[in-house]
Amino acid sequence: MSSTAEHFKSELATEPQRSGVVTAPKRGQSKPRSPWHPRLVKLATVSLPPLITLALLLGIWEIACSSAGASLPPPSRVISDTWELIIHPFYDNGGIDKGLFWHLLASLQRVALGYALAAITGVALGVLVGRSIWAMRALDPLFQVLRTIPPLAWLPLSLAAFRSGHPSAIFVIFITAIWPVIINTAVGIRNIPQDYQNVARVLNFRGFEYFSRIMLPAAAPYIFTGLRIGIGLSWLAIVAAEMLIGGVGIGFFIWDSWNSSRISDIILALIYVGMIGFCLDRLIALVGRLVTRGTASS
Repeated sequence: MSSTAEHFKSELATEPQRSGVVTAPKRGQSKPRSPWHPRLVKLATVSLPPLITLALLLGIWEIACSSAGASLPPPSRVISDTWELIIHPFYDNGGIDKGLFWHLLASLQRVALGYALAAITGVALGVLVGRSIWAMRALDPLFQVLRTIPPLAWLPLSLAAFRSGHPSAIFVIFITAIWPVIINTAVGIRNIPQDYQNVARVLNFRGFEYFSRIMLPAAAPYIFTGLRIGIGLSWLAIVAAEMLIGGVGIGFFIWDSWNSSRISDIILALIYVGMIGFCLDRLIALVGRLVTRGTASS
């Protein structure tokens, strides 16, 4: 009799599963959440504030500049005036009559060369100043004086020395970007933990082995901080320098648009300049996180 009752109870327990009816979860048990839910919340938290701010700024700009006597065009007019430049960035009619892609590419090529020279030279000088007290005493006052000179003040001197606009622009980028690299690298070298130096002494690291296995990993967060500052200054300097040296480049495009009273073209170019500057900064930050395994500032 008891075996019959137990069999009947087991049949009742398994009946909902057979019939396809899902029983309600017991009290205290939570339903499993989709793995996409926290990702969507995080994406909304990161994306919505800047998007809302941008929408508000565009709305204020549109309202403020829609009147007849406004000096600047509203966003709607900027889009209509520059639509051909937006959808045809690759045209090339020869000379300086080129699409925005070619102007931006020319500026990026100058920045890449000048910034690479500044990074290599800056890290080398920073290591020297950070390692040698005599080098710091000899060079630090000179660096502190030279780094206060505005970037464009170097342009006439570089034009006189190189007699060409292209190397002069590269020199201006170099002389602008090198100072934060030198200073941050020197600070990083001077702040290598004593434990690292003790390990190097025990393992008898010398020369390049000490440089590659102790010095660079320990100072890398400082170095990449200087590199991030340097890339931003480089992009600022090239836009200003190209306004004066002429030729193909986004700086000259902005200056030429001003001379032709194409204000909408200037606004579009400034948007591109800001977006590329942001991308360059994030690129250096990404490389820094990969190299330092997340210890560099993001």
